Amino acid sequence: MASLGFSHQISMGAGSNSVTEFPVTRTRPGWRRSCNFSKNRIGFRILASENHAAGEPDLSVTVNGLKMPNPFVIGSGPPGTNYTVMKRAFDEGWGAVIAKTVSLDAAKVVNVTPRYAKLRAGANGSLKGQIIGWENIELISDRPLETMLKEFKQLKEEYPDRILIASIMEEYDKAAWQELIERVEETGIDALEINFSCPHGMPERKMGAAVGQDCALLEEVCGWINEKATVPVWAKMTPNITDITQPARVALSTGCEGVSAINTIMSVMGINLDSLRPEPCVEGYSTPGGYSSKAVHPIALAKVMSIAQMMKKEFGDKDSSLSGIGGVETGGEAAEFILLGASTVQVCTGVMMHGYGLVNKLCTELKDFMKKHNFSSIEDFRGASLDYFTTHTDLVRRQQEAIRERRAVKKGLQSDRDWTGDGFVKETESMVSN
Repeated sequence: MASLGFSHQISMGAGSNSVTEFPVTRTRPGWRRSCNFSKNRIGFRILASENHAAGEPDLSVTVNGLKMPNPFVIGSGPPGTNYTVMKRAFDEGWGAVIAKTVSLDAAKVVNVTPRYAKLRAGANGSLKGQIIGWENIELISDRPLETMLKEFKQLKEEYPDRILIASIMEEYDKAAWQELIERVEETGIDALEINFSCPHGMPERKMGAAVGQDCALLEEVCGWINEKATVPVWAKMTPNITDITQPARVALSTGCEGVSAINTIMSVMGINLDSLRPEPCVEGYSTPGGYSSKAVHPIALAKVMSIAQMMKKEFGDKDSSLSGIGGVETGGEAAEFILLGASTVQVCTGVMMHGYGLVNKLCTELKDFMKKHNFSSIEDFRGASLDYFTTHTDLVRRQQEAIRERRAVKKGLQSDRDWTGDGFVKETESMVSN
């Protein structure tokens, strides 16, 4: 059995001199994985199905051993908040569903209304124009854990071949994290997504982005999680950090099979210029929340690109999975994430705006893109655009070389022996300077 052994050194943030090394081994065949976090999970190759109609692009993918009919995944949030809506997502044809984040004690979760605010293309507060931004101050699931677990189990019984992923988040407590993992896994869910990235609510309890922004804390919590989990684990990254590759590197090095990026961006949606109060307005007051929808798409692409480059360089471009999130409402926008290396694409706000049937549009448009370029599978173009990103210094060098080459061509003939009778006029013109 061939072995691919390597280790990674992780710096624990700015100003820190501590370095932690994590030996990791991967084995073939089968790409089963073991590491010093005592977990045995199916490996991470992203494979396209061989069973598809001739001439028709195949959207199916297998990620971390999870077989999906297409790469489109319901992102954790309101579209995955209960049995009814998750069932609807499966019936409409989504490749996978990530449920709304759960924790052990839902009684601590108290939401307010209104909790959303929109930004439209146009004047501040205008009711006209396309929605390009969406802010939420919504917390994780406020439904009892027992209720959510019962519904997870029911969904897996009714849809045994579909992928259901549980999103989980807990306080800074090893026992609580491991109890939550055990109870959730008992329902038969296929994978876990760890919410290290919710930008608002309960940071004082070291939950959400409070963990994802602290690499030392993240390392410790990931260790607890990967010590216990027996299904693939994706770590959901926060964009509210200087260098998103740092927590992504920590998550992958401590045993997570994949990362998801990005969660929402910390924001203040705006101020009502009539009432002078912030939006969304709750009894005259508000709090910063998470920003999503079309306006975040370019930011998400940049973050995903950075993570993908790091993964390709340090982990191998097919060893770990990457799920792209941010402002996807069209198949073309999904294709951009895949071209940067994502194997799946999550949609949450888009479903809230357009409904669960959006997946049909996404699939049709992604197939059209694939036909245009003669791609037969997702893997044919996954990561194809990643190598075209470089440094500004390199851009300058490349442009200078191109200018020199164009000038050389512009100079035309190098010697009298190069003149030809047929091309005499063009050859003369090639040496004219104005």
